Amino acid sequence: MISFFGLCVQNFISCLKYLFSKQTKLSSVISQAAAISYDSLTISLSIVIISASVIAIQVAKQFLMSGADTYIGGSIAIVLIREIAPGFAALAIGARAGTAISAEIANMQVTSQVDAMKTLKVDPVGYFFTPRVVAAGITVPLVVLIAEFVGILAGLLICFFTINLHPNRYINSVWAWLNTRDIYISIFKAFVFGILMALVCATQGYTTRGGAKEVGISTTQAAIKSTIYMLVADFSINLIFYL
Repeated sequence: MISFFGLCVQNFISCLKYLFSKQTKLSSVISQAAAISYDSLTISLSIVIISASVIAIQVAKQFLMSGADTYIGGSIAIVLIREIAPGFAALAIGARAGTAISAEIANMQVTSQVDAMKTLKVDPVGYFFTPRVVAAGITVPLVVLIAEFVGILAGLLICFFTINLHPNRYINSVWAWLNTRDIYISIFKAFVFGILMALVCATQGYTTRGGAKEVGISTTQAAIKSTIYMLVADFSINLIFYL
């Protein structure tokens, strides 16, 4: 894992060089943004909505019994914004789009398409990695912002229909507890998660050798490694900002 992380760092540096050399096409970034985040929007929002609803069910009744119903909305919002939305949305995008990135690049590697690009003096790391990394870094935070809003709304509806909590009390609690710093940190988390997901999955696909069987193994490894790296990054960011 350490040597693989070193390879990811090398590829990230190559991506930056390729990006600042102005060789990256905007059309490539837009198409990758659609493939990574737009196509994953439905599954990401579904997971966040279900998670927010479960948290609301667990929290609402206990808070109501203790007379702390004014804290319900704020508690749900804090948990959702700090952890659930950026973490679950990024993992969902990684499971769907990250594995697709790995499989696509791995297939090009085993069919010698990457070698053909090298003979044409085209940097395959910059050409394949940069549009995907840039697109993920820009669009994953946007998905997380949408997921946060939708998740808070889902919590409001669950609290209204389960314990008959008035929406005004819920919203006032959210505004009282919500801090713009938490939103900024969640956006930063999503930015880091997006870059890590695209970089790790692309690197895993690029290091694939063999045939069709190895492509499948590489895709599985991409999902596992991207999840591990995102969880480690999540822990590190929480350690820095919330300790």
